[in-house]
Parts: sequence; structure tokens; C-alpha cells
Amino acid sequence: MIQEAPSMLPPAHLSEAEWTLPHLAEVGLAQHPEGVGLATKRDGQWHTSSCLEIAGQVCAFALGLYHLGVRKGDRVVLHAENCTEWVVVDLAVVSIGAVLVPIYTTQPGDQIRYIIEDAGARVYIVSTAALFEALAPHLDALPTLAHQVGIRGVFSPSMHTFASILAAGREQELATPGLYDRLRAAVSPDDLSSIIYTSGTTGLPKGVMLTHRNLVSNVLASIERLPFDPLPGRRHRLLSYLPLSHVFERLVLYIGLSIGCPIYFVASFTDIMEDFKVVEPVHFATVPRLLEKVYLGIKNKTNSLKGPQGMLFRWALALAEAYDVERRMSPVERLQYRLADRLVFSKLRGLFGRNICAVTSGGAALSAGIMNFFNAIGIFCGQGYGMTESAPVLTTYDRRHLRAGSVGKAVRSVTLKIADDGEIWAKGPNVMPGYYNLPEATREVLTADGWLKTGDIGHLDQDGFLFITDRKKALLKLSTGKYVAPQPIEVRLTGCPFIEQAVVVGNGFKFCAALLVPNREALRHRLGVDGDPLSLRDPAVQALIQAEVEQVNAGLPPWEQVKRFHLLEAPLTIEHGELTPTMKVKRRVVYERYRSEIAALYE
Repeated sequence: MIQEAPSMLPPAHLSEAEWTLPHLAEVGLAQHPEGVGLATKRDGQWHTSSCLEIAGQVCAFALGLYHLGVRKGDRVVLHAENCTEWVVVDLAVVSIGAVLVPIYTTQPGDQIRYIIEDAGARVYIVSTAALFEALAPHLDALPTLAHQVGIRGVFSPSMHTFASILAAGREQELATPGLYDRLRAAVSPDDLSSIIYTSGTTGLPKGVMLTHRNLVSNVLASIERLPFDPLPGRRHRLLSYLPLSHVFERLVLYIGLSIGCPIYFVASFTDIMEDFKVVEPVHFATVPRLLEKVYLGIKNKTNSLKGPQGMLFRWALALAEAYDVERRMSPVERLQYRLADRLVFSKLRGLFGRNICAVTSGGAALSAGIMNFFNAIGIFCGQGYGMTESAPVLTTYDRRHLRAGSVGKAVRSVTLKIADDGEIWAKGPNVMPGYYNLPEATREVLTADGWLKTGDIGHLDQDGFLFITDRKKALLKLSTGKYVAPQPIEVRLTGCPFIEQAVVVGNGFKFCAALLVPNREALRHRLGVDGDPLSLRDPAVQALIQAEVEQVNAGLPPWEQVKRFHLLEAPLTIEHGELTPTMKVKRRVVYERYRSEIAALYE
């Protein structure tokens, strides 16, 4: 039996440039062997694992995969929600030089089949019967797939269990002592560690190849911009809810492991506000939508308060909404903020637990207003920018310098430049070697001298802060010849209390229009119809949305203003194919699905 990991520290002679992903994890796991390393919420209960247990399971599972016949370069598919086992599988796979191919839990069966076929995967690891159902009808068409492993059960007659792979690995170690160390030592920084299939807003997903060097260099560069300081004698907890299948959250995972922070995986987004109070994290990564929903919830609750308490909260909220991260406060303002912090802001921070220090937003544009608000109430909030092809971080914020609306400055070893057409180009050790099996697609985004064409339009200010305008392919060209970037307009629209989602349209037409998903809860509260059906055709509803649109239009040039809108009855969702797993709008799908509604806007 393996009682502990054979080794919990990288060899002393290796420099950081020679580290692989297992080295990163081992540095952090060795700091607190008996302390909690990972925790997973399942069926309402938290299940914790010590750092020593995790290291031992990684070793055992790696050797169990080796016993199955997995060798260096073989592809292993992982189809699971965030959990401790996800991390164990990930580290085990890369420890023996194999390649992890993560799958989103929201991906349909035909996409999973395509990914397994394209990657030529030998092993498919799945967590639950519900997830396995998506692939089950396609199994007979996957000849390369030699083994299936169930993390929490057996879902087909030929499936191995997670526990049986661990047991086989322990027997393998007894039979061949030191094998794990030899396999791990054979892995080099330039070996492929993962193929991540981008969800994409158009076409089939592309497999982004990432090496150990790509990810390790990005982790080490990102650690230099950590938004919190370790407290002596305390271990900061991190909360994880974004899918580990996405490279952004996976990077946050590696950062947490490498600096010795326990990571807590929540079971459901629905219960996340309760989980904040239990976990009391110092930091979490998020997408803007969660912050927007929290902000709107605070605002709606504040507006409903009566008497002195309502007056106090509205005064404090007005202070927070007027805050600007770049402007120095006067002595009187500092006094006001100290009073507001003691009486109100401290309570708002408490929604995320008493230890919350910072929040990092990514995946989509974070509005300047939301960024300013959270910094005003004492939660350090900034955003970064990157893409799967850059493993992923290109820029992020610096605690000493924030600029609202900016995605920060380039991290160490990353160089940025703006092409003649406004496209952002990037170069660095984190940039992928290419797309798997797609040499032509690779040549389209990687220049001969190593520049990555991001496909995003933006600009750098004189201090090196990067500002994103929109996706190059998302730009709308009006019939007047004017070009419009829809994303900044959509960010402004969704910052309104009565608008949940927005898609700006207008390509080929004379003016811009929008498909809007209203915030029904906020509308019910304003109109006092909590118990009655809410009709989107109600003139009162239309008037409230029109007022919001006009307020946004007031800050836009005439050709960017939204002249007409249509309210959608149902939100855009991943399940219906309108959003990618990372919540980006699939514009072509939306345009096609709502073709008649869009046409009506221009009649």
C-alpha cells in the first residue's frame, strides 16, 4: 500500500523554467501535508482531503492508468464536474506524460463523440451516470476508446471504478518500486499536457494544444499579481465554481495548489451565496454575470428598505456608485467612506464571508460601474484578459494600479502589440504550439515569428493598460458604412437593473437594434406584481425598458444607439445552444433563431 507520495518536492537542481505541472502542485502540497488541500461539496456535505492524501492518490491513480496501458502522449478524456477527483485525475495524467482532454458537463453527446474521435482518446473518465448518458449512444462508434472509468459508480458493464484504478496503482508500485518517480522524471516542459477544445461561437470546436511550459509559465507570472497577501499562520481558502474544464479556472486551481491554499469546490451555483458564508474564501474567480446579479440584488434590496435604515443604505450605495478607482478622494470623502464602511459596506462584504479580500473577473467584459462598486465596498475587484490559446492569461490587473474599463497590463514574459487593423497580437512562453490536427487553422492565428492573433480589437494606452473593444468577427457594419462594436453596448445594457441579457444587432441595416432578456424579478418588484403573471407586452414594462435603453443611448454616438428592441420571453442558455459553456453569446445561432424577430425590428 502507498502510504504517502514518493516525493512531495521538485528536485532541487531544477529551475522554475524546467518545472512541469506536477512540480507546481508538489510545492504547495508539501507546505501543509496534514492540512486540508481540497474540499468538495456533495449532497449537502463537505468532503475534505489532506495534502498528503491528495499526493498519494495522484501517485496511485497515475500508476493505475499506467497499468491500464496509458503511456506518454496518450490522450485521456475527463468528463466531470468540479471535484477533488477531477484534480487527482488531472495531476495523475500529466504526471506520466499523458495528455488530459477535459469536457464540459454541459456539452451534448455528439460534441463529446467528436472530441474523443478527434483527440484519438484511449480512456474516458466520467463522474456520474447522468453525464455518461450523453455519450452512451455513441460508444460503439469510438474504436480508439479502450477503457471507461466511473468516478462515482459503474455505468456500463465494461467500466472500471475510480477506486479500482487506485488499487491497481498501489499494486503496480509494490511490483515496480520507484516507477512513478521515473515516469514523472521523463516528462519535460515542452511535452503536451492538455488539449482543450474551445467551445467556440461558430463551427466545430478546435483542440488547443498546451504544453507544461505554457501553463507553468502562466501560473508563475500570474502569481506575481496575486490580489491578496498571505497572513502569517493562516491558510487562505479559495472557492471554485467556474468549470475546471475551462483553462481560466484551471489556472486558478494550479495557482491555489502551488501556493498552498485549500480549494473548496461548490456543488451548485444556486447555493453559492450560502457556500460563501461557510467557506469564507479570501478570493474567488468569477464571470461578470455573478457580480452583476449581486449588485442588482443589493440595489433592489436597498430600494425596498424603509425608514432610517433605508436612508442610510441608500446614502452609502450612492457613495459606492460614485466611486472611481482612479480618482483620489478628498479628506471629507475619506471620512464619509470610513463611516459607510463601518455601517454598511462591511455588511455587504459579509455576503461573501468575513475573509473576502479580492475577486477576479474574466471570460467577458466587466463594466466600469460594477468594477468601481465592488472596490468601493472594500472588495478588491479587477479583471484580466486572455484566451485558451494563451494558457490563458495575457493581461491582468495590479493591486497598485487599477483603471476602470481596462483589463490591466501584460503579465511577465508576455508582449502585446496592436496590428494595423486594431487586432491585439501577443507573444510569450504561454502561447500554444497550435491546434491539434489543424495546421491550416494554426497558421491563421500564429505568425511565423510566434505572434498570436487574438481576434480581439483593442488599444493600449500610454501607460500600457489594455482596453478591449470587441471580437473582430463580432463587429457590425451598418448599411451607412459605420462599424459598430456590439459588446461594449451590451455591457452597458446589462448594467441596467431591468435588463438581464442583451444582443445588439444591425449588420447590413441602417441602425442598431437589440434583443433583450428582461430581469423579471426586478420588473415585478418595481411594478408591484409579485403574485401576478408579468406580460412583456405590458406598456408599463415596455416603458421601463425604453427608459433604460434611452439612458444607455445618451452616452453613445448616434450610429451606436439602439433605436428599437425586442423583449425575449426566455433567457439565452447553454442548453439551447445560444451560449458557449463560458457564457459567450453564439451570435450566429441567436441571429438564426430569432431571424423573424430581428426582421420585424427593421420593418
